[in-house]
Amino acid sequence: MYIATARQAPAAGGTGRIAGNVLALGAVSLLTDVSSEMVTAILPLYLVLGLGFSPLQFGVLDGIYTGVTALVRVAGGHAADRWQRRKLVAGLGYGISAVGKAGFARAAGTSATAMGLVLAGDRTGKGLRTAPRDALITLSSEPSALGRAFGVHRAMDTVGAFLGPLIAFCLLWTLPARYDVVFVVSFCFALLGLLVLVLFVRDHRDVLPRVAVSLRSAFGLLRSRPFRRVCLVACGLGFLTLGDGFIYLLLQKKLDIEVAYIALLPLGTAGVYLLAAVPMGALADRLGRWRIFLAGHLALLGAYLLLAGTSGIGLLAGVLLLHGLFYACTDGVLMAVVGPLMPDELRTSGLALLQTGQVLARACSSVLFGALWTWFAW
Repeated sequence: MYIATARQAPAAGGTGRIAGNVLALGAVSLLTDVSSEMVTAILPLYLVLGLGFSPLQFGVLDGIYTGVTALVRVAGGHAADRWQRRKLVAGLGYGISAVGKAGFARAAGTSATAMGLVLAGDRTGKGLRTAPRDALITLSSEPSALGRAFGVHRAMDTVGAFLGPLIAFCLLWTLPARYDVVFVVSFCFALLGLLVLVLFVRDHRDVLPRVAVSLRSAFGLLRSRPFRRVCLVACGLGFLTLGDGFIYLLLQKKLDIEVAYIALLPLGTAGVYLLAAVPMGALADRLGRWRIFLAGHLALLGAYLLLAGTSGIGLLAGVLLLHGLFYACTDGVLMAVVGPLMPDELRTSGLALLQTGQVLARACSSVLFGALWTWFAW
């Protein structure tokens, strides 16, 4: 069984301050999320209402958008641990995603196949960068303050998630139906995020021992009962999680929201997430990270119940509030749960394994829900 030996970030009992490396990674994520969420905010509008995709087609593409990262997460995590170059692997991921944003401009208005390929390329970059980035956060932070560190990072990330849809909305308001302009501006923000990573983020090669790292040892982490339990619970709950695009499409359908305003719906989720991420992270450190993680899924269940039986402004406010709380209670908190369970030399590989299982479960959920929506004509 693997246990977390060696160094687990700065020694416990420190000041509890957020490390500069965490803030730098937060700035990178902020800029990258502006880029990503500009695209994410308009995809349901562009594909379903613009190109006439069926819910099943959108579900398949949303599954690709979510699940293709699973193809590279483990490989990227293993490479980062084996070479002890977490910053390099993360940088490759950010760079590939930036190229993917340029591809959106060329694929705009073309076939579903072209859009699917571009989405796959963009998400390949995300799959490469996420685990190395989160490993750097755990290695830069005190174990007792991991929840707060991830909360601060996710709050900065969410500033980007808030600004991205707003910028996309303003561009489409000024230049109606010019999706290509949105994609070009998204590409520029992605490049800026990559530049900040190169200039300001510090790797942790110098503090980790040179050890032999293999895929066998990475998958051997699953022999640890605590780590295996986290993976099983995260995958099971991931299968019950709808993609964000479906939630916004359901809100549009039930409330008959004008097409031009669909891109603003993610702002509600992002605003709640931004306000709650740091408090929920700190609360998780004090009360228990598992409790907050599970409470987040109860909030998501509440959002589903509202979608099933409520209408009016209460539906809009309630769903966006609960959806934002779900992310604040789960996203960074799950990484804080699992980080201390793994040895330093396999930290990135372990996070990649967990994230792979979770995104595969969510990809299956998107495809299944899209099929049900199409077949039953909801």
